[in-house]
Amino acid sequence: MSLAAVATDMSLGARAHRVARVAADFADSVDREGRFPKEAVDAMKAERLLGIQIPAAFGGESATTQELAEVCSILGQACAASAMVFAMHQIKVSSLVEHGAESEWHRDFMRELCARQFLVASATTEAGIGGNLRNSICAIEIDGDTCRLEKDATVISYGAHADAIMVTSRARADAAPGDQVMTVFRKSQYTLEKTVDWDTLGMRGTCSDGFIFKGEAPAAQVFPKPFAEIAAQSMLASSHLLWSAVWYGIAADAVLRAQAFVRAAARKAGGSQPHGALRLAETSNLLQLLKANILSGLRAYEDAKADPDQLSSMAFSIAMNNVKLASSETILTIINQAMIICGIMGYKNGTPYSLGRHLRDAHSAQLMISNDRILGNTSTMLLVQKPDTSLLG
Repeated sequence: MSLAAVATDMSLGARAHRVARVAADFADSVDREGRFPKEAVDAMKAERLLGIQIPAAFGGESATTQELAEVCSILGQACAASAMVFAMHQIKVSSLVEHGAESEWHRDFMRELCARQFLVASATTEAGIGGNLRNSICAIEIDGDTCRLEKDATVISYGAHADAIMVTSRARADAAPGDQVMTVFRKSQYTLEKTVDWDTLGMRGTCSDGFIFKGEAPAAQVFPKPFAEIAAQSMLASSHLLWSAVWYGIAADAVLRAQAFVRAAARKAGGSQPHGALRLAETSNLLQLLKANILSGLRAYEDAKADPDQLSSMAFSIAMNNVKLASSETILTIINQAMIICGIMGYKNGTPYSLGRHLRDAHSAQLMISNDRILGNTSTMLLVQKPDTSLLG
C-alpha cells in the first residue's frame, strides 16, 4: 500500500489507529497532569469517530457494538483515559440510537451530533444515593413546554468539556426514586458549579469532577421512554462491554510491553530461555480468556437486540454483569504478571516497559460500577433465575 493510500485510508480501524497514535503521544502528560485528553478528543472529532454509532439515515455510520468495542480496545492500548472518554460518550449515544428514534427532537439531535461531532457526557450519579444510578433524589420540573432540573451530581466525567449532558432524575416531584427519566441538555442550556475535584489514583484524564447541575430546556428534550427501559435495554450492555474493551486494551498493551522485554532479554541470553518467558506464556493465556469473555458478551448482546424482552430479562442482565466482573478482575492479574516479568523496568516510570499507569488505570475497573454492588444484584437475581449451564448457550 502506498503512503498516499495509507494517508487517505478512511476505514474505521485506520481512523482509530490514527487517533491512538495521537493519544499515545500525550498519555503520560494527561496522566501526570490529571488533565483532559484534548489532543486525542480533537483527533476523534477530526476523524469523525463520535457519531459512528448513529444510523446512516441520521448522518452516522451505523457502527455495531463490536466495531465500537474494537475502537475502544485500540484506544485503550494507547491511553486509557482517552479510550474511556470515547467509551462513555458512545454509551450515551447508544441511548439516543436505541431509544430516541421515535422523537423528532432526538432524531434532529443525532443529525447535529454527527455534523458537529458533539461530545456527550452523563450525569447519573447523585449525592445521597451513592453509585445507584437506578434511583434519583432530584426531580425534573415540567412547566408547559419547558423543563427545569437541578442536580447535585457527584461525578460528571469530562463534564466541563462536553457539548451536551444526559441527566437522570425522577419523572416528577411526586415520583418514586426509581421512576426516572433522562433528559438531554445542550451546553448553552445548563450551568455547572464544581463541588468535587477529580484527583485520583488512575483514569486521571477523565476529569470526573462533581458539580451542581442547573439546566433549563424545551421539554421535548426529555426522552419519551422511561429511564428503566433505557438502562436495561442499552446502557447495561453497552457500559459493561465497552468498558471491558477499554480494559482489554490496557491489558493488551501491558502484555506487549512484557513480550518486548522478554524478547530483548532473549537476544542478550544467546539462545537460552530468558527469565519471565514461562510467565509471559501464562499471561498470554489470561489475555486470550479475557478476549473470549468480551467477544462472548458482544455476541450475546447482538443476539438479544432482536428481542426487547430478552434485553430486559434477568438472564441477560446476569450475563452482562458476569462479563464486567470477569473483565475487571482479570486485567489486574494480567498487568501484575506483566509487571513481574518486566521487573524494575516495569516498575519505573519513563522506560519502554513502564506499567505504573496501566496498573493504576486498571484499578478503576472494579469500582465502575462497584463489583460488590453488581455481585449483590446478581445474587438477588440468581435466587429466582437458574444460571445458563449449557456450553453453547
